[in-house]
Amino acid sequence: MPKINPIPATKLRKLFEKAGFMCVRVEGDHFIYTKKGVARPVVIPNWKEIPVFIIKNNLRTAGMSRDEYFAFLEEV
Repeated sequence: MPKINPIPATKLRKLFEKAGFMCVRVEGDHFIYTKKGVARPVVIPNWKEIPVFIIKNNLRTAGMSRDEYFAFLEEV
């Protein structure tokens, strides 16, 4: 299994949009994404690079597996 590396915020936002999430609001430099059936919103800061721990936390919140993450990452 490949290693999760830091990626730019724009790429992570596109990945979650491909997964069916919608940006419902922007608070400061944080984009808030929701999806029907997911209990908590996914928060993506608008930083140059998103650290691995934030990516992993967002995957856990979204209920997305590593395999799904890498599949969507190839599409973006």
